[in-house]
Amino acid sequence: MERFVLDTSVFTNPNIFAQFGDTSQAAILEFLGLARRVKARFYMPTSVYEELGKVKDLATVAADFESVVRIRSPRKFKLMIPGEILYEFIEEVRTRIDRGLRIAEELTKEASQFGGGDTPDMGQLINRLRGRYREALRQGILDSKEDVDVLLLAYELDGTLISGDEGMRKWADKVGIHIISPGNLKRVLSQLETHGNLPSVED
Repeated sequence: MERFVLDTSVFTNPNIFAQFGDTSQAAILEFLGLARRVKARFYMPTSVYEELGKVKDLATVAADFESVVRIRSPRKFKLMIPGEILYEFIEEVRTRIDRGLRIAEELTKEASQFGGGDTPDMGQLINRLRGRYREALRQGILDSKEDVDVLLLAYELDGTLISGDEGMRKWADKVGIHIISPGNLKRVLSQLETHGNLPSVED
């Protein structure tokens, strides 16, 4: 039976949930209806479900959601992941920190070049620093415990990861987790409903 591990982006990113409905609430209901009809199991880590509840009002759909999507955390103390992955992650974090420092140095030098009566627009410089620094350190990397929970649960279950997060998808691919494009989720589930199964990961 197929196992799908869901990230919040499935229901919070308009580019993803639009395949199910015009609003995230409508999308959740449409997704749940389709999910009930397919031979598959759906999972979401507890931390991710709590995060979803903070950004979307789940009060009217919580019972339906929890009857379709299994809410549970990965078994962190029993999981074993390749040591090489940890080394690679540490090396990437170090590289990104160095990149962030270079960006800070560059903009500091730019600010110091103003002389005489000229004054830099500090607000603009700070916004540029924040934008470039955020891109250097956070884009394309696991940067929250929720991200790690999704990744570990998919790894533990040998499931298919559904996420619009670039970093999560990149690291899922590194550890051999099956991924599908989140924008294709409805079509994949419709095919699963029609044919009963998807090609195996090995195919």
